[in-house]
Amino acid sequence: MSSVRAVPYRGEDLDAERGPGLGCFRFQLVVLIFFVVLTPIGVTLGWPDWLTAAMLFTIIILLFFTGQTMIFLMRLVAADRRGRRRPVAGTTPTVGQIEDASADAGASTGEDVAANVAEASGPQDDGPTVRQ
Repeated sequence: MSSVRAVPYRGEDLDAERGPGLGCFRFQLVVLIFFVVLTPIGVTLGWPDWLTAAMLFTIIILLFFTGQTMIFLMRLVAADRRGRRRPVAGTTPTVGQIEDASADAGASTGEDVAANVAEASGPQDDGPTVRQ
């Protein structure tokens, strides 16, 4: 059994085998850099306008796909992390803490779960009071 915790994404666990890999990302970057360098050279050499415009649109499309691949790869890195970390400035319980408290409570009532979450997250500041 793996010690890596599954990360849910759109209702199912995120699978590293279903999606672009690092090789695909590197290829996209090489093609993107090629067009980013070639497009201004084509403009300065007076290549046809339709060709430089096509290269510009290719750059925009490649930026989109490269960005999406980067987001997917960052999700894989997040899925590989072990354990839960609490945000430094967080004053309210995180979703993970709420899930852990409800899992620990088992068949407890909702009030018990809320008490466990409040106990785990520490004192809460309700904000300023309004006087009338």
